[in-house]
Amino acid sequence: MKPKLLLIGGGGHCRSLIDVIEAEGKYEIGGILDIPERIGEKVLGYPIIGSNNDLENLFGTFTHALITFGQIKSPDSRIAMYERLKGIGYTLPTIISPRAYVSKHARIGEGNVILHDALINANATISDNCIINSKALIEHDCVVESHCHISTGAILNGGCTLKEGSFFGSNAVSKEAITIEEGSFIKAGSIAK
Repeated sequence: MKPKLLLIGGGGHCRSLIDVIEAEGKYEIGGILDIPERIGEKVLGYPIIGSNNDLENLFGTFTHALITFGQIKSPDSRIAMYERLKGIGYTLPTIISPRAYVSKHARIGEGNVILHDALINANATISDNCIINSKALIEHDCVVESHCHISTGAILNGGCTLKEGSFFGSNAVSKEAITIEEGSFIKAGSIAK
């Protein structure tokens, strides 16, 4: 029997992740939390069963949870939710699309989402609570610290370090072997040197 998974956030990023969760097939989506006004609505057929105020009460019914809202302007909401879920005792699985490639020599932490056609090459490290979006490329020997969002089509070239809480925009490209400072916001289409 598949573990039931509680999704936190019912917007556009949640819809993308539902597709990946279904494709991976390891978890049964048991329900979604969003704002109280949305309780009773459905997202791609899955019910919004409560709000963040219900996290403690739902623990036990659910032991696995996944943060399904995104990060653009700031990682603060995702960091706070990650810490809250861990404090309650939830297990935060990593969800990997079957259409992604993750090297067996890469190290992947918890609570990450790796979407369709992403590539994570040998000796790369993805810490915790990261979004590796569709068609992103994390090259060999890269380190992506916790709470980062690598956007669609972005490329981190070999040996880069992306420090905690950073956003790396769509189609942005890094020079090889650089360090991108904590909390950085790399705009879409730019070159990080």
